[in-house]
Amino acid sequence: MTSRKTVAKDYATDSFIEKKSEFIAYVKRIGSEDEAKAFIAEIRAKHPDARHNCYAYVLADTGAARCSDDGEPSGTAGLPILEVLNREGLVGVCVVVTRYFGGILLGAGGLTRAYARAAKIGIDAAGRAELVPFTYFQAAVSYAEYQKLVNEMPKYAVECTDTVFAAEVTLTMRARDGDFERFKAYVTEYTAGRVSCTVTERRQDAAPTV
Repeated sequence: MTSRKTVAKDYATDSFIEKKSEFIAYVKRIGSEDEAKAFIAEIRAKHPDARHNCYAYVLADTGAARCSDDGEPSGTAGLPILEVLNREGLVGVCVVVTRYFGGILLGAGGLTRAYARAAKIGIDAAGRAELVPFTYFQAAVSYAEYQKLVNEMPKYAVECTDTVFAAEVTLTMRARDGDFERFKAYVTEYTAGRVSCTVTERRQDAAPTV
């Protein structure tokens, strides 16, 4: 099965100037179409005086894709951005390219190349990561058990995403599916079955960068 890729960083940006027109690329990892639409709206609000905010995105769950030229000549902005995403094999990614017109016409070919370049440098700034299945889970442990488990997490490639200190310590963690099963077995053995790892979500996400 062919592995799928996404961007490594949740958010990144880069820009360049071509014949006095400024192209600003914004890249975000997205989990749904609603997140993509919210990101596009956010960039538009950030640049209300920009002439164009063109975009493309590809969803990870369905593979559905959308793009927009946002006033540029048809096929010169949104489609080149989308083609870069497809060529890179990226999913779960939204790219918005803001253009400030500099007064010099670039022509259809020039626009196509500029928007493709903007998408590429934005993705380069975000980096690339493999999209793999992760299990998100929680465990409530005593303060005595807490430090021991935290010290053991790297051995099982477990990442702690949140910690709540109360009567007990509630850990929110994530791991690849196989690593989760190994860590779950360790926790059960270490605590003599007193502590259980409760799965809260399973989803595909970017693998941690090495």
